[in-house]
Amino acid sequence: MSKRVEEKMKRVLQSKKLETKGKLVVVEGIDGSGKSTQIRLLEKWLRFRGVQVFLTEWNSSDLVKQITSKGKKKGTLTPTTFCLLHATDFADRYERNIFPLVQAGYIVLADRYVYTAYARDIVRGCDPRWVREVYDFAIKPDLVFYFRVPIDVASERILAGRPKLKYYEAGMDLNLSNDLYESYRIFQSRIIDQYESMIQSERFLPIDGTSGIEEQQQLVRKKIAEIIPQEKEPIRISKKQVLKDA
Repeated sequence: MSKRVEEKMKRVLQSKKLETKGKLVVVEGIDGSGKSTQIRLLEKWLRFRGVQVFLTEWNSSDLVKQITSKGKKKGTLTPTTFCLLHATDFADRYERNIFPLVQAGYIVLADRYVYTAYARDIVRGCDPRWVREVYDFAIKPDLVFYFRVPIDVASERILAGRPKLKYYEAGMDLNLSNDLYESYRIFQSRIIDQYESMIQSERFLPIDGTSGIEEQQQLVRKKIAEIIPQEKEPIRISKKQVLKDA
């Protein structure tokens, strides 16, 4: 390991010991759970209220995402390589955006956090203890919303926006089935099992992802209102405003 990399990792690890002024809010769930819709509605609502907010997404670092994309297209990523690429992406976003902004007082919204790695990488066969050690530098979120949906509902939502499922999304690299859709069902079901196992230990707040968009957003905003600084007037959440944001 180079001296430069060692110094960077030391800075990231030391960040856990520093006091933070802002809040970190995370949404988790399988693709098609509706989590991204909800976090974007939340972002709009917070901005409307004048709250300093920043949204970050999984696998979105400019430094890494092109490399990950090339590896996916060639279908050559091993479980360990997959894990380390996403961990590098996360570490880059964490050091550049997530932690500095939380420390500065922002509400940072994360569309997926370390729990995505815990679920996916473990299902792909990586050692659970090793995966958690890889992400050990990350601070604990203030809130984690976990959106629950049945496999069939999730796949219908995904296919409504594009013609077919993706290779790694369906877990085809694991040889679970020669059929793309059957492989998807097996792979995503195992990921759901991992999420379910973390509900208590990681203090997830489960939300029924099959309920109405406005109903889910009401629940999310209610919980957020409990952790952000109180305003002069009480926060009122109307169904009309939720639908307008949507």
